[in-house]
Amino acid sequence: MLSKRLITSLPLRSSIRSFKGAVVTKPRHEYGNKSPPPVTQLSESEIALKSSVKRFAEEVIKPLVRQMDDNSTMDDRVMRGTFDNGFMGVEVPPEYDGPGATFFDIIIIVEELAKVDPSVAVFCDVQNTLIAPLIIEYGTEVQKEKYLRRIHSDWIGSFCLSESTSGSDAFALKTTAKKDGDDYVITGSKMWTSNAANAHFFIVMANVDPSMGYKGITTFLVDRHLKGVEVGKKEDKLGIRASSTCPVHFDDVRVNKDMVLGEVGNGISFCIAYE
Repeated sequence: MLSKRLITSLPLRSSIRSFKGAVVTKPRHEYGNKSPPPVTQLSESEIALKSSVKRFAEEVIKPLVRQMDDNSTMDDRVMRGTFDNGFMGVEVPPEYDGPGATFFDIIIIVEELAKVDPSVAVFCDVQNTLIAPLIIEYGTEVQKEKYLRRIHSDWIGSFCLSESTSGSDAFALKTTAKKDGDDYVITGSKMWTSNAANAHFFIVMANVDPSMGYKGITTFLVDRHLKGVEVGKKEDKLGIRASSTCPVHFDDVRVNKDMVLGEVGNGISFCIAYE
């Protein structure tokens, strides 16, 4: 158990920095000659972050939980609050206006949100552990400039991998992306897509050459407003209802080759990591 001494007034200026009012912790590897606290005990800045998330969950989310669950809809005040408090795009580097925080910070955020409403925890988790890392790791400079600044401030991303015939067997996906000049034309449908109802863009897995099998699977960044993108009806789930889960259809959606995330054919590595 954490001692009372550690959760009293904290020297915030020396251990953390703020971004949009949110607490961003000091990475555990940046303690110089001083050893970081053991992973079984939170640092002072991590305690401050936990307190910040807990306060948001109790004051903003909790009064809306029943309403959101009944309506299967994430309240706009909750979604906006996750951005305003810096809980989205947590690992986005400072050069793209992000806090450049750590994966451990994400764990703290998701855990505290889940104590009040797991739907909000899923909403943040998808953004922080699927969307942001892929763009940070594999995005071109143009892609990073376009998406990283927004996923920390106001854009919601959604990850499109599963299909009706390829859930755990991601390699069996049927969505195709046929090359046409400088573009790819994406055709297919995705299922059980988290955050789809509120998404501004999608990370989509499609096969550029089905004859190559899984070696043709490629990853694309697809904006929601593009012609041919259609988000279907939300699933009527037993629980975690405020977190939208929808089919997403791509009917000859044309995207430029510059929207390939990573290299053509490298989607296999994403499937293995995130299926």
